[in-house]
Amino acid sequence: QLQLVESGGGLVQPGGSLRLACTGSGFTLDNDAVGWFRQPPGKEREGVSCISVTGGTTIYADSVKGRFTIFKDNDKNTVYLQMNSLKPEDTGVYYCAASEWKLFSPCVLSNEYDYWGQGTQVTVSS
Repeated sequence: QLQLVESGGGLVQPGGSLRLACTGSGFTLDNDAVGWFRQPPGKEREGVSCISVTGGTTIYADSVKGRFTIFKDNDKNTVYLQMNSLKPEDTGVYYCAASEWKLFSPCVLSNEYDYWGQGTQVTVSS
């Protein structure tokens, strides 16, 4: 069964950090672009960050630039989202998504991905 599994969510105080992980199960992410999305309470899902197949291109939403970092570890078949300086407005369910992608094409922050994880809750609150 092909699936993505997210982990690493939780409750953190403002200014704190979390690292989310997205692991491919039943398939390799070596040839995939991977994106992270989130859905804040009562709002629509939005793109947060994505990484190209080679890892050479990364894209971030303006709201997280300078605070979040996305990176790939092909040995672990995992893409991580390091989130620093967290704010209450970062609260939401975080999803990862993946698709096979052209080798040197940039990733996108839209709903074009074929595989989606079940989501992990991130709550930033004092």
